Amino acid sequence: MSDPYASFAERYDLFFGAFHQHEPRKVEFFRQLFERHSVKNVLDCACGTGRDLHLFSKLGVEAFGSDASPAMLAQAERNLASHGLRIPLEQADYRELRFTFARDFDAVACLSSAHFEIPDEHELVRAFAAMRSVLRPGGVLILTSGMSDRTWNEKPRFIPEVNRDDFTRLFVIDYRGRGARFNVVDLTHRGENNVMNLWSITYKRVYLHDDVERSLREAGFADYAFYGSYLFEPYRKESSQMLITVAVNGAG
Repeated sequence: MSDPYASFAERYDLFFGAFHQHEPRKVEFFRQLFERHSVKNVLDCACGTGRDLHLFSKLGVEAFGSDASPAMLAQAERNLASHGLRIPLEQADYRELRFTFARDFDAVACLSSAHFEIPDEHELVRAFAAMRSVLRPGGVLILTSGMSDRTWNEKPRFIPEVNRDDFTRLFVIDYRGRGARFNVVDLTHRGENNVMNLWSITYKRVYLHDDVERSLREAGFADYAFYGSYLFEPYRKESSQMLITVAVNGAG
């Protein structure tokens, strides 16, 4: 099976800036969340290039990473090693986590809209059930998405994400039914010469608040909360610009 991220794994991090720099509100969100739920270890089950593994490690928790993309895992290993970190990484589909991990975690994270990779709601339930299967009783599942109900309703076509002296990134979004194709235009400024790279990510399905809530219930979660920012503000469909989900595994 081909790796859809093979062609741009090395450029992926340009979206975020320096690997070791994290948004302060995001850092504080996870610090408080981990403290509230006594999280000592966490699995990032769609770890990509390892940025959030770096964050979790710096918060003092034991971090583990998995991803379906060999290219992303290779980049994560390089990124983490460059910061003196050796974090266990496994290639795994997050719908089949129990086949890879024979242990339970205090937290499982699936961040940056990674669950949009799932083609339909049946498979989303399967993914959430797999994430729950490797959570200890009382453990927490954390999901984040930059596509909120408000964003989906407004359907912005162009989103400028990065604009520095040396680099510009623009998202051009094609909306396709319940899915979306994110076309990414990267422009590197080198004196009088500009270098442009194009790549895209296609999500067959964008999952909004009601989709996530319904799928969580079907996967066995009964205790969950939705936030509209890293300030723990309650999620509001009409105004929130991101969707953060925290679900507690009540099994046990």
